Amino acid sequence: MKILYFDIDSLRADHLGCYGYHRATSPNIDGLAASGVRFDQCHVSDAPCLPSRTSLFTGRFGIHSGLVNHGGVAAELRPEGSQRGFFSRLSTTSWMSCLREAGLRTATVSSFGERHSAWHWYAGFNEVYNCGQGGLEVGDVVENLTTDWLDRQSDDANDWFLHVNLWDPHTPYNTPPEFGDPFADEPLPAWYTSEVHAQHWSGCGPHSAQEALGFDDQWPYAHPWPRQPHVINDMVDARRMFDGYDNGVLYADRIIGRIMARLEKRGWRDDTWVVVSADHGENLGELNIYCDHQTADTITSRVPLIICPPRSLGLPGGRVDAGLLYQNDMAASVVELAGGKVPADWDGRSFAAALQSDQDAIARDDVVISQMAWTCQRSVRWDNWLAIRSYHDGYHDFPDWMLFDVATDPHLQRNVADQNSPLVGEAAQRLDRWMAEMLESGDHADDPMRIVMTEGGPFHTRGELPGYLERLSATGRKDCANRLKAAHPQDL
Repeated sequence: MKILYFDIDSLRADHLGCYGYHRATSPNIDGLAASGVRFDQCHVSDAPCLPSRTSLFTGRFGIHSGLVNHGGVAAELRPEGSQRGFFSRLSTTSWMSCLREAGLRTATVSSFGERHSAWHWYAGFNEVYNCGQGGLEVGDVVENLTTDWLDRQSDDANDWFLHVNLWDPHTPYNTPPEFGDPFADEPLPAWYTSEVHAQHWSGCGPHSAQEALGFDDQWPYAHPWPRQPHVINDMVDARRMFDGYDNGVLYADRIIGRIMARLEKRGWRDDTWVVVSADHGENLGELNIYCDHQTADTITSRVPLIICPPRSLGLPGGRVDAGLLYQNDMAASVVELAGGKVPADWDGRSFAAALQSDQDAIARDDVVISQMAWTCQRSVRWDNWLAIRSYHDGYHDFPDWMLFDVATDPHLQRNVADQNSPLVGEAAQRLDRWMAEMLESGDHADDPMRIVMTEGGPFHTRGELPGYLERLSATGRKDCANRLKAAHPQDL
């Protein structure tokens, strides 16, 4: 068995053609969806980057592994303590370790481990190819390393798993100039209007309209990156953002097309499972967050998941599975497809049997989404609803609870919590039940979110409030400054 996993950083599902996007950003990914299964409601359990990939590759939610942040104590896995044997848990139960135990040779083409000092993430890989640019590499660098790896495998190579990590949609939007501007004449997404922009302009928060790069308008790298707007002054800047992001998606898609052509040339398409997914999405104005992934919402947590079976299985293509799933469920399914056993301490549930037939996976009743790096939030997604509980708003001026009908309001423009208190109550009950189950089933009785809050809140906001209050006042947003000052006296 061969498995090729395309992991596209910051790729939101609804900017792909096969998920209904109006721009032609993804012809090659759309082709894979037409030959396989597209999962419509797949969510990462923990966001953003480091917690998300850690959860996927350990098989465990952040509340169990302890890794939920980008810095501080909760940016490391919990130590195993006296129960650690000669071999650690990672060496026996990580995703790659399980695949190796099943007989697959495992390889990755990615700079992710070095970018986030995620040294634990390498556990179980036979081969690691670090692109060396910390996520700033464009897709052709990844393509060259990937096709070289494919070309070096013998014709009779049987069992391998290859992880290919493309960064192109991630900020900075740095698609090479020679790629041009294929979407220059395409309309913007219909939901984003001048009225939405005007509302955002008077709001606040890191990566909001007046500071699309963080807490100010200064890019931290020396390179200017002409496709990357620093401030969303108007609809022209909004177009730069949407076009810059979509260019990255199309650029990554073309890389995937060429890698798939190389796989076809080797004659391996008949016995290779192909998976396309992402570590998280990207807010492009939703909740007044631009060019980043800071919240436990469906824009950041919902990711594409396309699984295309080997041609030799003769399964029908073009199916859509609309059930709620965690991305960890995909990892568990891949282990079983390879003939391995899903570890007992994993949070993912396999739907491998459904993949080998024409049935839908067994859906979750709800999913709980966590974010601790930019905000401290936990959210519940069920039926048509998304309820977001903010424990620390990341200086976005969020209320404690927000509720959205994602079926009619997928871009989260209308918080209806005040009009639907019974639904907010139901969300609180679902969240409490999940918390009790997680703490009871884990190795530790402590919630890592408590550690994050004790350390001073989300890593990326620590120490930023005093300077940000000055900027808010200097840019005509004293009312925002006063509300944040009142809400966060402990951060001053």
